[in-house]
Formats: sequence, C-alpha cells, structure tokens
Amino acid sequence: MNLDEDASIELMRQLRTAGQLQHSWVTATWQGEEGGLHPAAAMLLSELAVHGEVRPSELARRRMVDVSVVSRQIAQLSAAGLVDRRPAPEDGRAALVSVSEQGMIELKRWRGKYLKFFRSALGDWTNAELTALTSRLSQMNDALRSALQPKDRPE
Repeated sequence: MNLDEDASIELMRQLRTAGQLQHSWVTATWQGEEGGLHPAAAMLLSELAVHGEVRPSELARRRMVDVSVVSRQIAQLSAAGLVDRRPAPEDGRAALVSVSEQGMIELKRWRGKYLKFFRSALGDWTNAELTALTSRLSQMNDALRSALQPKDRPE
C-alpha cells in the first residue's frame, strides 16, 4: 500500500490534537479534584480493569514505558487503596496487581465524568459513526504498536 504523504501527516496531526484535547480535559478534571489521583495513575487503573490482574512488567510493556514508571503509579494506587497486590504463584518475588473494590468505585466515578464530557461533545454522532471510528483507531493502534515492537522479541 502506498499511503498519501499529506493524508498521513494530517492523520498524525489530528491524532496529536485529539491526544492534547484529552489531556486538557483530564488535567482540568484532575485539578478540580480534592486529593485526586494523578491522571497517569488513573489511566493505569483503567487499563488494569480492562485487562485484569497482571505483573507490573507486563503493564509497562503494554504501555511502552519503563517498569519504574509503572511501579510509581502502582505505589500511588496502592496507597490510595485502589489496587490489590499479591505474590505471583510461580515466583513469590514477583507481584500481581489488580483493581480493588474501592478502585472499581473510583473508576466508575471517573467514567461517569468522562462519558458526560464525551456525550456533550459528540452528542450528535450516531452509534455507528462512533463504533466505526473506534474500530479503525483500534486497528491503527495495533499496527503502530506492532511497528514499534523490536523484531527479535515476541509481543
């Protein structure tokens, strides 16, 4: 496939803008919270809820960041009582992390705010339009993630 250069650049611009707009909403919402979670920790909590119990190293691999970054976020989540940790059965030195009951409550609260924002911004979109865009973005993210993976390491 031969991708049009201008269309490819414009796609990247629009994705960057979407990321900046999401970051702006998250930051504004976070700053309005009394003692709220850092947005990066909240996103990690959301990812844990979607994918289930996991080792911190696997979270770091998925997020394409150093494990020390994830460890700091897990420490914040743990201190707030939003994640549970337990030793990995096959290696007691490693930990498995999952969303706690309190974490699920916090996620539900954040999701409500996020859905309210999205509905106010995209209320005139149809479900089909939203689903189609989501599907294509997911496919694109998978392709980009695959292109960023070292070729000598399995995903």
